[in-house]
Amino acid sequence: MKNKYLQFEKTDELNTNLYIYGDIRKQDLIDRWFGDDESRVDAFSFKEALENVDTPNLTVRINSYGGSVSEGLAIYSLLSDFKGNLRTIVDGFACSAASVIFMAGKERIVPENGLLMIHNAWSSVEGDSNTMKKAAEDLEKITQPSVNIYVAKTGLPENEIKKMMDKEKWITSQEAFDLGFSTTQVKKDDAQQALEANYLFNLVLKLKEKDKEIKNLKEQLGDKNQNNNLNQIKEDAWASFFNTKK
Repeated sequence: MKNKYLQFEKTDELNTNLYIYGDIRKQDLIDRWFGDDESRVDAFSFKEALENVDTPNLTVRINSYGGSVSEGLAIYSLLSDFKGNLRTIVDGFACSAASVIFMAGKERIVPENGLLMIHNAWSSVEGDSNTMKKAAEDLEKITQPSVNIYVAKTGLPENEIKKMMDKEKWITSQEAFDLGFSTTQVKKDDAQQALEANYLFNLVLKLKEKDKEIKNLKEQLGDKNQNNNLNQIKEDAWASFFNTKK
């Protein structure tokens, strides 16, 4: 079955576009039971697609919320070994593992309405305190390769990258260029962005604006009670934006 979320298109003898539009993960039991195998991208499928590329220039277009760390790192490695000119473009979102894949490009582009999101690896675990401690230690080690990639590509200090990942940082087009995540500043958007991604993009920008407004007001007002009121205003702003209040 052809995976519609992982396709390549040879545009001419010099250029190929490869699209990653889905979750970054391996096939699981549900996929095997129900035959739902079209909404994911795994490293093995990507390797097969990459082997069909016979042009010197490759553009990888990404619209993905991310997924498995191991699959994302494997795809990053495969792209890093590409011998030609590699360009990566965000067509909407490149979150989590997808943002790591994005960093493989020699030229990296985040259009005006594109977003990156970086964060620490996470998992679920059951057990005693020793199990929990080991899980925490393991997650730090699992996160480190992604940290190393961001540091190497952006030139930012490791502690700054880690702070952003701790906050689950959303990164706009301008921020991506300023911080070194992207290499090319784009003024006009030509991304093939989905309606859902457009909505979420506007949501993130709106909330960023609200955070700036609250921060500025807090700097102007030193009274504790007034700051408490501002915290409540912030909560109300988020709630009303999500239409959770009647």
